[in-house]
Amino acid sequence: MSPTRAVAAFCAALCVASFLTFAQRKKKSEEEVTQVLELPPDPPSTVTIDTSRLKFVTTPLTAKGLLSQQVRDSLKILMSQTKGMTAGKIRAFVAGTGDMRRVQSIVSDVFTEKRHPLPVLSVVQVGGLPLEAAQVQLEAWVQDKKPANPAGIVFLSGQQVTSESRTSRMRPMVEKSVANLKLALEGSGSGASDVLRVTCFLTSLDDIQDVRGIVGEAFPGAPAAFAMTQRAPSQSLVECEAVARLKTAPARAVVFLNPSGLAASPNYSQAAATNAPKLVLAGAQMAFRYTEADARLAFQRLDKTLHGAGTSLKNAIFVNTYPLSPLLADLVRKVRFDYLDQANPPASTMLPFEGLPSMDGAFSLEVVALPGQ
Repeated sequence: MSPTRAVAAFCAALCVASFLTFAQRKKKSEEEVTQVLELPPDPPSTVTIDTSRLKFVTTPLTAKGLLSQQVRDSLKILMSQTKGMTAGKIRAFVAGTGDMRRVQSIVSDVFTEKRHPLPVLSVVQVGGLPLEAAQVQLEAWVQDKKPANPAGIVFLSGQQVTSESRTSRMRPMVEKSVANLKLALEGSGSGASDVLRVTCFLTSLDDIQDVRGIVGEAFPGAPAAFAMTQRAPSQSLVECEAVARLKTAPARAVVFLNPSGLAASPNYSQAAATNAPKLVLAGAQMAFRYTEADARLAFQRLDKTLHGAGTSLKNAIFVNTYPLSPLLADLVRKVRFDYLDQANPPASTMLPFEGLPSMDGAFSLEVVALPGQ
């Protein structure tokens, strides 16, 4: 090959190599641009809400689509029902085998897209919901535009009724649980028309229409939710909890009540009445694995979270606990008063559920606390 041709060939090869290098760099640059996606923010650990403007909304069940679509549809309905209000907390009961972790990402996506403040979030897997193919039920705590609870509110502990038989009918057990809720209401000076929200946990949905009728007749107008706790419970159980508007403000920021006719326990109060101007709502704190040290770590983390909001577990007035077995519930009972105020035990609901958003989750905790250390 002549020197001239050799030089030409070299220049051509150099041009091809340069072009390929440029193309590869451009492709890599374009891929990097398209792959860098902004992640939605996590929901906050706590939210402070105005007690006098607290309102509850329960979204209707839908059987359309799978979990992701049902969550989005439920959030759309929620935002339509609460225009001009601020969502402080969402509790999601998830049924079926969908990935519960999707609930958090969808809530974050939707609220961020709408430029709404993110609520705290609790997600719990239940054994079933009272509509075939329904996979999610949302309960929302929202701050209304106008005060509706000038004297404050009262949290009513879950009224548990059990039977050793796994096949007991729910209707008589719900009737008893609702009757006990009414006693707690009367003890706080409130009535059935003051109920802001009622939630009933059951081990069977076989007679759900009767159950709905009992609760609807007892507390007309109150948003109500129903969930089957586990698919294979060890016993028959009903536990209905509620929140109501107070007619008369309590003498102190919070008064713990154990009305006559209801069991008095050193471990929880039957009701917690408060007229504190603000309440701190904490999202669910999960405990991972199954030792006492693991349980303590969950309480410690939740306490640290509350300290960041200017309060602590000692100021808790209502506690929901979601263990995955009776043994894990016993573990919670063993350690909780190293962190809660045993002299003034909060109102409480605790019973076993189907699952949590983590494979190694053992139980989760959520609290309502008064501001202040």
